[in-house]
Amino acid sequence: MSEQQTSRRERKKAATRQAIANTALSMFLERGYDAVGIREVAQAADVAVTTVFAHFPSKEALVFDRDQGLQDRLVQAVTGRGARWSAAEALRDELHAMVHDLTGEQSVAFWRLVDSSEDLREYETRMWQRHADALAVAIAADRGHTEPVTTDKALARYALGVFPLARDAPDPAAAVDEIMDLVAAAWAAAR
Repeated sequence: MSEQQTSRRERKKAATRQAIANTALSMFLERGYDAVGIREVAQAADVAVTTVFAHFPSKEALVFDRDQGLQDRLVQAVTGRGARWSAAEALRDELHAMVHDLTGEQSVAFWRLVDSSEDLREYETRMWQRHADALAVAIAADRGHTEPVTTDKALARYALGVFPLARDAPDPAAAVDEIMDLVAAAWAAAR
C-alpha cells in the first residue's frame, strides 16, 4: 500500500471519528447526556455502533474526544521545549493555550453538560489524573529521575490544578499566571 493511500485512510478515519464526536456532542447538548444512547449517536452519525466503539471506548469518551490530545500537549510542553525555556515556563505557556481553548462563551454549554452528569464528572476526574500521571513521568525525566518521585507527581498535580481553577476565575489568564508562579517556585525549590 502506498504512503498516499495510508494517509488518505488515516484522514478518513480521523474525519469519521470527528463526525461521530461532533454528532454526539450536539445531541448531548440538545437533549442531555443521559437522554441520548450510543445507538442514537451511531444512527445520527450514519455509522454502526461497532464503529462508534472502534473510535471511542465509552460514552463518556465521546464528550471528551480531545482527551489524548490534551495529554500529548502537556507532555510535549515539557519534553519538546527548547533549551531556552524551563519546563515550568513551557508548561505555563501550554496551560495558557489550553485554558484559552477550553474556556470562553462557546465552552459554557460544554462545561454545563459535564457538570450535569455524575458519569461525566467522574470521567473528567479520571482523565485529569491520567494526564497528571503522564505529566509526572515527563517531569521526572526532565529532573533526571528514572521514575516519578513524590515531588514530580506533586508538581504535575499542582500544574494540572490550574485548569479547573482558571476555568472558573473571572480572569482565566491571570489565574494561570498566579498559580503557575506558585508551581514554578515549588519547581525551583524541588531541584
